[in-house]
Amino acid sequence: MKKVTLRLPVLGLIVATRAALAFGAGLLLSNKIPKARRRAIGMTLVAIGAATTVPAVVSVAGHVRE
Repeated sequence: MKKVTLRLPVLGLIVATRAALAFGAGLLLSNKIPKARRRAIGMTLVAIGAATTVPAVVSVAGHVRE
């Protein structure tokens, strides 16, 4: 079994990445905010979440132990 030991800042990065992607996707699917604003904010959050996924994956891969 592999163990992953993460420091708190790394875990925070992973949580923030997932939250930005989820919140952005939720905004894109909702109808509560005007379309132009919703699309701009949603796409920005999805882009930020996607861009920070790569460093998060690299960081987690560096902390895997057998």
